[in-house]
Amino acid sequence: MAKHGKKYNESAKLIDRDATYESLEAIELVKKAATAKFDETVEAAVRLGVDPRKQDQAVRGVVVLPHGTGKTQRVLVFAKGDKLKEAEAAGADYVGDADLINKIQQGWFEFDVCVATPDMMGEVGKLGRILGGKGLMPNPKAGTVTNDVTKAIQEIKAGKIEYRLDKAGQIHAPIGKVSFDAEKLNENLKALIDALNRAKPASAKGIYLKNIAVSSTMGPGARVNVAVYR
Repeated sequence: MAKHGKKYNESAKLIDRDATYESLEAIELVKKAATAKFDETVEAAVRLGVDPRKQDQAVRGVVVLPHGTGKTQRVLVFAKGDKLKEAEAAGADYVGDADLINKIQQGWFEFDVCVATPDMMGEVGKLGRILGGKGLMPNPKAGTVTNDVTKAIQEIKAGKIEYRLDKAGQIHAPIGKVSFDAEKLNENLKALIDALNRAKPASAKGIYLKNIAVSSTMGPGARVNVAVYR
């Protein structure tokens, strides 16, 4: 068991680890228990009744959180010609082709999300190992390989997040910041769970949504009543 500091232990007393709370109450408790000096991220952890080893049960997708994540995403777009101009006009932070590929190969990573037009993927593929290792590789399923670069950039800037099943059968995703109103965090959580329900694999058997918990970056977690989301 990891040892926690005095602040954490004091905060942990606010939350009963054996209890299950309605989502809004769980979020309010997590907000109260967040004592760090920075604006902590509030994260949802969702355990799904799927087998992560099976290809057809690899739950993955995107959702635009209605109130965003509280983080300004720096968007890099690989494009050329008219699409390059379109990406610049849509508010991309960095736009380019071979120049950006070369820059990343040299170890530059001043961005949070990568978007690429399909005709660029042959070149971007050279960065597969580098970007893939950081979870930054453009992917059609995530809507980051597309000719509609304007839509992709706008959605990312508006609070689109990608969720992906880990090896333990869990989804971890940010739903905002501690400074957010509890109602807004709750609506973001609902949007995430709705997206996960829509992404349920046809081959998944038994209970799909098993557990939901919310926590802040440095604070203790609270278990959420999952029944209302099933």
